[in-house]
Amino acid sequence: MDRELVMYVRDSYCPGVALARDLLTRYQIPYREVSIDSDPANADRLKAWTHGYSVPTLILAHPGADTPYTDFLPRPTDRSIKGYDRGPMITEPNNRDLENWLHKNGFLDKPYSR
Repeated sequence: MDRELVMYVRDSYCPGVALARDLLTRYQIPYREVSIDSDPANADRLKAWTHGYSVPTLILAHPGADTPYTDFLPRPTDRSIKGYDRGPMITEPNNRDLENWLHKNGFLDKPYSR
């Protein structure tokens, strides 16, 4: 695949990050973590995208890159950013939103179904 899954995280425990890690591990989906606590540039980038330090934020990037491989939809103004599919980016998704986003982007064979 010409895209890499990158997850923006914090160094301290976050239940949303733990949930995403568990799902990615369960489906054996390779990903790379980028800490917003270890590099101020990462934190600034995430804040520009989400208007906060919203983790996990997952993006599709060119291999080795820390930014989305293509433009993403703007942050919604009429709803929460949580679980909002912005194309190559999703922030604070629940399992359903993450599985559907991964399916749409070719990482899972089928969408969420429980």
